[in-house]
Amino acid sequence: MTAIRPFNALRYDVDRVDLSNVIVPPYDVIAADERSLFFDKDPHNAIRFELTREIADEAGTDYSDIAETLAAWRRSGVLIQDSQPGYYVLRQRFTAPDGEVLERVGFYGELGLEEYDRRVILPHERTLAGPKADRLKLLRAARANLSSVFMLYEDREQVIAGCLQSAFDEPGGPLGRARDEAGVDYELARLTGEQVVRTVQDFLADRPCVIADGHHRYETALEYRREQRRALGDESGGAPFDSTLAYLANAYAPGSLLLPIHRVVREVPAPDARGWAQAMPGWNCRSVTAPGDARAVSALATETLAKESGRMAFVADAGAGELLVFTRDEPLGEALVVRVLEEEVIGSVFGLSTEDIRNGAVGFPKSAERAARDVREGFGTVALYLNPLSPDDVFRVTGAGEVMPQKSTFFYPKIPTGMVFRLHENSA
Repeated sequence: MTAIRPFNALRYDVDRVDLSNVIVPPYDVIAADERSLFFDKDPHNAIRFELTREIADEAGTDYSDIAETLAAWRRSGVLIQDSQPGYYVLRQRFTAPDGEVLERVGFYGELGLEEYDRRVILPHERTLAGPKADRLKLLRAARANLSSVFMLYEDREQVIAGCLQSAFDEPGGPLGRARDEAGVDYELARLTGEQVVRTVQDFLADRPCVIADGHHRYETALEYRREQRRALGDESGGAPFDSTLAYLANAYAPGSLLLPIHRVVREVPAPDARGWAQAMPGWNCRSVTAPGDARAVSALATETLAKESGRMAFVADAGAGELLVFTRDEPLGEALVVRVLEEEVIGSVFGLSTEDIRNGAVGFPKSAERAARDVREGFGTVALYLNPLSPDDVFRVTGAGEVMPQKSTFFYPKIPTGMVFRLHENSA
């Protein structure tokens, strides 16, 4: 069902650049005040393939400078293209929030595009029109996939784990190593053996994949394919625009870590105790004293929620030195806290619609600490902390043809931009 092919990657020449200085997080998790830091970190930093230096410049850009930069770096030899196709295996070592050191091994390949209704590539979240329009401008200009879609597959028995690990034993060793600002270590290797490549390809051909991260990028690739097919009349399925760059990982591997994405209500005031009680019948509420800074408060919220795992629960933090812990008595079952939170809390308590959320009335900070800091620095009125979903939740929802509210999951660590790129010309 899933077509994932080897390809000839374009990548940095590690004799010319330090990978640690040029890889960058996905565009949608880079805060406004972080852009210049990456632009200034290295003249070849991959943020130049993702974002403008100033947010205000996005609306007016056609990203023609990205195509020019891509061509210039290829001419100078900063970027090189492999002559032999392969899968590109990425090993990430990182420390989880609880202090445990984990390792995740996944791989990059050329993913055949499929419309959602074919049930081969499964989305699990809704998307926004604005980011897709922006990414479409970039794809038109670059005619290359400069960042990857992050896909999940189900391999509970670790059938192809050994195949992927074997890439690091191939002659020449890893193609490059890097460490990012969060302390995540990366190793990249190429998998070219005919038998192991075929084993991976055949295994995935029998099952669908779920988009973990990059829904906007995937849907942009679909729209670009529609445009190109209309313009060129080529519906053979074998054109470069019929595929995109994807990173695939086993959702059930030991190193797969799924974190929650918390919510921050931006402007609507938090209710008082009576207001909460009136708006949320059927919920239990208790108060926990929460002294200290954003780090201490967010740690307490996370610790408190961990004790409520398996129940309908969330924590509200208005920055006033206490946490409100909301729970229901019944087991969670197949209900999703993120869905209930959107309907019964963000909707009923704060009066915000799905459209309000899409228009920015609710923020989605990349960590509990950032959520706590936003409230304390005046960028929100209340933070709503959640427990993480599980891989079973994701596969159950997508298998039923449903989607979750936007920003429901955070598979950690993210997949950086800059490890490999895929050109639409000379595509394998």
